[in-house]
Amino acid sequence: MKNKIIRGIGVSPSIAMGKAFLYTPKEIILSSKRKKGKIEEEIKLFEKARCLSLRQLRKLKLELKKMKDVQTPRLIDVQLLFLQDPLFLNSVEKRMRNGKESAEEAIINFAKGLEKDFLNIPNSYIAERYSDVKDVISRLLRNLREEEDASLEEFGEIGVAESFTASSVLELSKLGVKGIVSEGGGRTSHFVILAEALGVSTVVGANGITNEIETGDEIIVDGISGVVIIRPDEDTKRRFERKREEAIAIQKEFLEKKFLPATTIDGFSIDISANIELPVEIPLIKEYGAKGVGLLRTEYLFLTSKGIPSEEEQYNFYVKIAESVFPDYVIMRTLDLGGDKVFKMKMQEENPFLGWRGIRFTLSNEEIFRAQLRAMLRASAKGNVRILIPMVSQIEEILRVRELTEKIKKELKEEGILFDENIEIGAMVEIPSVPLMADFFSEVVDFFSLGTNDLTQYTLAVDRGNKKISYLFDQLDPAVITLMKMTVEKAHHNNKWVGVCGDVASDLVALPILLGMEVDELSLPLAFIPQVKEVIRGLSLKECKELLKNIEGKKSAREVREMLKEEILRRFPSFKNILVEVEND
Repeated sequence: MKNKIIRGIGVSPSIAMGKAFLYTPKEIILSSKRKKGKIEEEIKLFEKARCLSLRQLRKLKLELKKMKDVQTPRLIDVQLLFLQDPLFLNSVEKRMRNGKESAEEAIINFAKGLEKDFLNIPNSYIAERYSDVKDVISRLLRNLREEEDASLEEFGEIGVAESFTASSVLELSKLGVKGIVSEGGGRTSHFVILAEALGVSTVVGANGITNEIETGDEIIVDGISGVVIIRPDEDTKRRFERKREEAIAIQKEFLEKKFLPATTIDGFSIDISANIELPVEIPLIKEYGAKGVGLLRTEYLFLTSKGIPSEEEQYNFYVKIAESVFPDYVIMRTLDLGGDKVFKMKMQEENPFLGWRGIRFTLSNEEIFRAQLRAMLRASAKGNVRILIPMVSQIEEILRVRELTEKIKKELKEEGILFDENIEIGAMVEIPSVPLMADFFSEVVDFFSLGTNDLTQYTLAVDRGNKKISYLFDQLDPAVITLMKMTVEKAHHNNKWVGVCGDVASDLVALPILLGMEVDELSLPLAFIPQVKEVIRGLSLKECKELLKNIEGKKSAREVREMLKEEILRRFPSFKNILVEVEND
């Protein structure tokens, strides 16, 4: 069938076209048939494979450092740290010595334990980190078995896979691959960050793609709108070729204007800031014209440290970012993990997506939370740090955060440590109870940040990672728009400001209604900032408000999108090809 369409998440502002190939890395075979040697021989074999893996990864890191404009070699550090982690080394050695396991069996059994932990993770961010662990274990086993990774014997221009790893993306890029499509992964996946740095067009979350495509099929990867077209007809190829050429020209034009403010034609200004996670992204904040950081995810520190990161380790990371963006601000989100991976927990939750994560977890682990709050407060001395609390559902949760923060402020004063006494504390709007109770929440928070990914998930009861129901997930569903609007109206009525840090902030079609609500800030992935600023400069607040009123009569996300698309094309006729849509034949 021509023009078979798979929709996913576009994570790069570019388009690639060409012959596809199914990238199928050799799956880790978690069983061992090798005859076991003596204990010392097995230990020696393990160490040989580990040292070879370390050398390969260090070489990979050096290659990344040599590549112009690529600032991502530290992504490999996660795997290097794993191979040197005392917990891993001691566990494997203990299995070989006391458990009488072979080197291969010891690695496999350790890996099975990890896999079990990760499968129970209710957090997509953490699940994405498992790909790094899986990648390094696969490398270690291949080296121990003296196997070659034959997955790249046959390749084309567009790689399609269940998922990729940072190292596989680097290898594919060196082979000239122009685009990648994966069923798994998300905006914060390390392979996505690397693909963006390498200029590889990328779509993730393309459910079902590996069942629909065969090696050699022609394919279009639209990293702008998150659409993948399999076996496009000639007319579609011509339209997307025009879109690709215009996207390159427009992106170049956008980058030239990246430092202009995001102000509508009738004078309404809005802050455009960056969502970041990794230290390597710090230099890019100003490079893309962002006004500071609207969302700093702090989970990276906890997942790459050998244990719980100390207050000092966290402070050094936070203060580096605060100083690099000064006088602009940085909004630091407190730990948004469950008690699943970083902190071993014996109890398995029956419904982890509705369970013990975010503020629910940190409030019940005060020692960990206290160290993080102290580090953030110490980094706030210049007055440009704000604290954001995730997974809030109850007002009492914010009251407890404030109570703990005041105690820490008192301690810091007694210790003579400088901090911002008026530091703002905000709540993520992810659970519908917050918009519904926004008047009351406004009494205890300084600002709100709309986390539209989770807000959509919890409002529509849709897991977008579930292939059978992901088609129901749309952040422009009228019900989600109603909750966003309710939050903004109630917050402004109580003199509080509202930002947006979910994916909807980088959706060009959604910008008119976000402006119509008069949100105060948009925070989005770095690469999308120039184009979002450009679109805002071409809109009028007055017309956006009228459009929002008209949207209120729409009954479905599809109706909303069609109406908004017409409005964007009326304002930006040159986007005709950028917003091109195709239908299945």
